[in-house]
Amino acid sequence: MKRAWGLVLAWVGCWGLGAVAEAGVDDRLIGAWEATLKPPIGAPIRVVLRVEPGPNGGQVAWLDSPDQDAYDFAVDSLETTADGTVRFGSKRLQARFEGRFNQAQDAIEGTWTQSLPLRIAFRRVDPATLSRPAPVVVPEELEGLWEGVLKVQAGLELRLVLDVHRDQQGRLGAYLDSPDQGADDLPISALGLERGRLRFRLKRLGAEFEGSRSEDGLAFEGTFSQSGQRFPLVLRRVREVKALRRPQTPQPPFPYRSEEVTYENQAAGVRLAGTLTLPEGEGPFPAVLLITGSGSQDRDETLLGHKPFWVLADFLTRRGIAVLRVDDRGVGGSTGDPSTATSEDYAGDVLAGVAYLKTRREIDPTKIGLCGHSEGGLIAPMVAVRSPDVAFLVLMAGPGVPGTELLRLQSRKIAEAMGLGETVNAVQSELLEKALRLIEEHADPEAARAAVTEMTERLVAGLTPEERRELGLDGDEPGQAGGLFRAAAESLASPWFRFFFAVRPAAHAGPGAVSGAGDQWGEGLAGGAGPESAGD
Repeated sequence: MKRAWGLVLAWVGCWGLGAVAEAGVDDRLIGAWEATLKPPIGAPIRVVLRVEPGPNGGQVAWLDSPDQDAYDFAVDSLETTADGTVRFGSKRLQARFEGRFNQAQDAIEGTWTQSLPLRIAFRRVDPATLSRPAPVVVPEELEGLWEGVLKVQAGLELRLVLDVHRDQQGRLGAYLDSPDQGADDLPISALGLERGRLRFRLKRLGAEFEGSRSEDGLAFEGTFSQSGQRFPLVLRRVREVKALRRPQTPQPPFPYRSEEVTYENQAAGVRLAGTLTLPEGEGPFPAVLLITGSGSQDRDETLLGHKPFWVLADFLTRRGIAVLRVDDRGVGGSTGDPSTATSEDYAGDVLAGVAYLKTRREIDPTKIGLCGHSEGGLIAPMVAVRSPDVAFLVLMAGPGVPGTELLRLQSRKIAEAMGLGETVNAVQSELLEKALRLIEEHADPEAARAAVTEMTERLVAGLTPEERRELGLDGDEPGQAGGLFRAAAESLASPWFRFFFAVRPAAHAGPGAVSGAGDQWGEGLAGGAGPESAGD
């Protein structure tokens, strides 16, 4: 499962802003609008939308994120409709907003979607009250690209790039890129170069780098720090950053048909979008529906440039099996709100997919199966015991133990892999156990969240100065329990986690399951799932 609870370096899904825009003038929009994003991980983030009349009779708009020191990024598209609907988006960030004016037309209430949808309200503000950034002075000798490799944990390396370049006005700016995670132009909020020692900071990410120039002047050797963790990092000057090499990603021409499809989960009012690949010929063909792991996933289950579900679909379709892979709720072309969805809800989406496949003449309705990865390995059996239309199951790294047991195991394994110290392990373990107990005691989700938040603040407030430094909390303001600790604890009270803690995978066991590589579903179902069957 990818909803890991632990101190992990998180770039994917970091909430940034950026991109271009123009459209017809709507006087209602002209001015400044401020909203607060409350992502499930991390502290709230203010977002400012500024709209001005354009030079050609249209309007132009920019997005600012004062809390991230990110300003003056233009919007890709901006439109309003007669009924008061407002839409704008950023292709670069894969972010979009859709909302409507309230009756007083001093607020625009709607949904901001970036990785997952969040309800927000943009409220009109006086532009004069908006904060502006202090300029970051960047030495000209740094202009160019400086690339390094961050060894986050065993088997996981991430490239980081200090990108110093000029904007359209010729001003020199400094940014951090993470090419392996598709994160570009993360604004550096402070930078200094003195006597060969480079230091820069990203305020919003709580990250900084400090290192010394090498003798040849072509590298800076030092340490990258984030959330109390320190990693050796050498940034070397390079002429270009190489594109991700993913030779396994399917390339055309394809010996099969590929069709973009949509269908409805009518019971939930959700539209699902995906890709159906069909072998050559008339069929009818056996078919498999791929079910993603936890977190908001696209139809290819894209992660760090890898597209495993596309690879799997290509492999199977070339061998005569039709494959349907689908965007999760709130991702890509699918609608719905994943922030309130549980595995039970996603099981309903899968049932709708099975029903859709039965309507296709190219598909043999007696040979429709499910292939689930991670959380999908939990959902697939849930669907199979409800639907006689499911002919077979393939489970890849699906959970075989209760969610609470899996979370304890996963948290411990992540800490071991990352080499976290005893203080971090102890605090994390205490937080986890207390949070689980509070969630069990409070049936109301909001009451549970409030109780967990209060407990986290109280626990962190009792730490010694030495413990706070080891945990990376020494810079926190009073009453702020450290972004990752607080957010991780609060997330355990979410609907998804509450369901995950309550469900028992063995209760959904049925005949016909095929154990996937790397998991122990077969053994767990036969003789009772043990810790070794916890999946990923």
